[in-house]
Amino acid sequence: MLSWFRFHRAGRVSALLAALVFSASLTACSHHDAAPWKLADVTGHLPDLDFNLTDDTGKPATGQSFAGKTTLVYFGYTHCPDVCPETMARLMQVLQQLGPDARNTRIAFITVDPARDTAAALHEYVRAFDAEHAIGLTGTDGAIEGLAKRYRVAYQMEKRDPSGAYDVTHSSAVYIFDTHGHARLLATETDPIENITTDVRRVIDSTS
Repeated sequence: MLSWFRFHRAGRVSALLAALVFSASLTACSHHDAAPWKLADVTGHLPDLDFNLTDDTGKPATGQSFAGKTTLVYFGYTHCPDVCPETMARLMQVLQQLGPDARNTRIAFITVDPARDTAAALHEYVRAFDAEHAIGLTGTDGAIEGLAKRYRVAYQMEKRDPSGAYDVTHSSAVYIFDTHGHARLLATETDPIENITTDVRRVIDSTS
């Protein structure tokens, strides 16, 4: 599967070098009178937030379900040993730093392991981090694969061990969409929490 991003193996994420190159390539497109973004600006370069999945309560969910919310989208899976919980913990810190601005912010955790990540499993997982702002999303293999291609996310199931367990290799960027569902920014594991918070607040202010 083609992607901008290098992805991690056995749960460890490598730096998303291509995302940084992509960010640099967009610099010339920025307005000279606007302060530069601290994160990669993908405005106009990625599709709007659009999908048909199932949320962690078993109800249908679409991109419109997040209308009016600044949405941070992350593709991961509940059996991920390290990078997924680490990323979710970082996003919790972002929400904490946002303060009152977090009220209209949501985290959409989209599984890349729908075989194991049922709605119930996702519900338990995301609510362990934040019962108010985090929502788990799952779907058929085809729906997840199509959505991953839409946003150029790479993932692949690794070889099962003797017990039948397996890891899923996946890219680890966080996609930030504004309240209208437009893709605005891309955050990586190397971006400081303060930078993510600053830019998310700018997105919130620009569409409020």
